[in-house]
Amino acid sequence: MNFRRLRAIGRKEILHIIRDPRSLTSAIATPLIMLTIFGYALSLDVDRIPMIVYDQDQTPQSRELIEHFRGSRYFAIVENAQGYRPIEEAMDSRKALLAIVIPPDYSRGLQSGRIADVQLLFDGSDSNTAAIAKGYADGVVQQYAGQVRLEAQTARAGKVPSAGVSIDTRVWYNPDMLSRNFIVPGLIAVIMMIITGNLSSLTIAREWENGTMEQLLSTPVRPVELALGKLSAYFLVGLLDTLICLFMGAFVFDVPFKGSLLLLMISSFVFLFGALSTGILISASTRTQLVAYQLGVMTSFLPGFLLSGFIYAISSMPVIIQTVSLFVSARYYINIIKGVFLKGTGLELLWSDLLLLCGYGALMFFFAARKLRQKVA
Repeated sequence: MNFRRLRAIGRKEILHIIRDPRSLTSAIATPLIMLTIFGYALSLDVDRIPMIVYDQDQTPQSRELIEHFRGSRYFAIVENAQGYRPIEEAMDSRKALLAIVIPPDYSRGLQSGRIADVQLLFDGSDSNTAAIAKGYADGVVQQYAGQVRLEAQTARAGKVPSAGVSIDTRVWYNPDMLSRNFIVPGLIAVIMMIITGNLSSLTIAREWENGTMEQLLSTPVRPVELALGKLSAYFLVGLLDTLICLFMGAFVFDVPFKGSLLLLMISSFVFLFGALSTGILISASTRTQLVAYQLGVMTSFLPGFLLSGFIYAISSMPVIIQTVSLFVSARYYINIIKGVFLKGTGLELLWSDLLLLCGYGALMFFFAARKLRQKVA
């Protein structure tokens, strides 16, 4: 390998990037805009769920249960209905996502010691929100039921009975249960995969369209030097984007950073190398920028969002999809960046993910250099 030729290719690509201010501005502004939009708009936190109350009992006991829902920050009572028809209309118009129906014999069931039934109706068209709302509602009802049971036992025994089991719940790594804290780190990995993949996927295809690729292939420049030279220029752009995203994650979105900055940067370098190598492989395999861009989107955007564990748990996917996800580099980088940001995990636990990132980058670069050995047909 001749470092003089390598430096010349890298300098050529840097000059090309500088002379195209629109592409450079887009490369820097795109991750900034995407992280801002997705960081604020994409949230799995569910609170102030609009709900309707249909109280057929109209007793102090039923009103007490309603007050437990009213006092919870997860629910907002928007209407008191007098039948099932208003509930159906409210759910059809998205005015309410939940309804609680208290039967007329609710208080008698409580006072007699029998099981008092309460009906909860959910709008299942939004299954994710409905599932979360069901968990919250079950928690409110169970808490109220426990309070009622305790009061009944106290009234019968004349004293407060000792509790058999006391549950002390603590949430580690994300005590406030903010979805932003685990979405933003994963979002950084997905954005970097998309940006770097699309940037490098156009570089060689552009040479073919401009007719300069034949000139490069006729020079003493070797395929490895050509690939590394082009990769080095876009590596600088990708590194700048990475620093912007990490800065925004830590200081704009206030995601706690508990781990090693050195480990995070080394992992970012390896991830960028693999993503850029994948883009160069795609670019070397096509002759037009349009096809290269389309392939770049298919190999970066879709796997990054769907198969990396960013939003959807890989363990819940079919076995064949889990196998395919093994070849998505963002999966391993997300494990590292979440571990470093939220848990303060070190290399002793993340070495396997880092090793797989290294193997992926080396494999992609090998195929890219091999593809560049092909001369003009």
